[in-house]
Amino acid sequence: MYPSRFRYEAPRTLDEALALLAEHGDEAKILAGGQSLVPMMKLRFAAPGVLVDINGVQGLAYHQEVPGGGLRVGALCRHVDLEHSAILPGAQPTMAAAAPLVADPIVRTRGTLVGSLCHADPQGDWASVMLALDGAVVAASPRGLRTIPVGEFVVGTFQNALEQDEIAVEAVVPAAQGTRSGSYLKLERRVGDFATAGVAVALESDGGRVVRAGIALTGVGPATIAAVDAQQALLGSSLEPDVVERAAELAAAVARPRTDHRGTADYKRHVVATFVRRILTAERAPAGAAA
Repeated sequence: MYPSRFRYEAPRTLDEALALLAEHGDEAKILAGGQSLVPMMKLRFAAPGVLVDINGVQGLAYHQEVPGGGLRVGALCRHVDLEHSAILPGAQPTMAAAAPLVADPIVRTRGTLVGSLCHADPQGDWASVMLALDGAVVAASPRGLRTIPVGEFVVGTFQNALEQDEIAVEAVVPAAQGTRSGSYLKLERRVGDFATAGVAVALESDGGRVVRAGIALTGVGPATIAAVDAQQALLGSSLEPDVVERAAELAAAVARPRTDHRGTADYKRHVVATFVRRILTAERAPAGAAA
């Protein structure tokens, strides 16, 4: 199927892109990577009257550490840039683990982290990773910049908190309170398939004890899920086996999966518990060594 007729605009500056949004209102859609929007247009699930391609806007294709800690990821930073980043393995291990697991190599070449967050697919990997990291999205509009925590940015299935005249220009991760560790695990039937279930864990430790924990779940509910009780169970611990087991149980309990062709709801909860247990068990030795 072919998409509906649309007008194509390719602004060269952010101000031009914002002006086009103001001019065309709900008829306009932003194109960055296009790995979600274009397939939806071909199926006519989306039919924008105006396509605003921001790939010509300079200064948005970056990911960089912030002085004092933290990370900034521009709206045109591709998945593949993060997959091969020299920064992430040491600074953001949860992101480093997730980047090679996003979709397939073709999608990773064009798709973007910020675009994935905007798409708000409950089976999208980056939303759970950024939620676990307490990340945020920066939106630009004629009124200036607005920072929206990821937990408030993804408001439902394929729904985000952007106003009609806003463009998401950046994702940010705050500075760590201690030594950062963690990982991301995803079960998929084949490369590029939607996640049967996924788990992002982001830890910050000081003196061998967890001072901040983030656990978020992919594909087991109508939106990305923060496993708040599981996070709280880890605080102050050295990831002792009983603490790890309790966190795994609490994370599985908050999952809201549906039985479908990828597995039963009980199976998906089991996967969540197994992934939490596996990540935390792998992190136990580094946390203890820092004591």
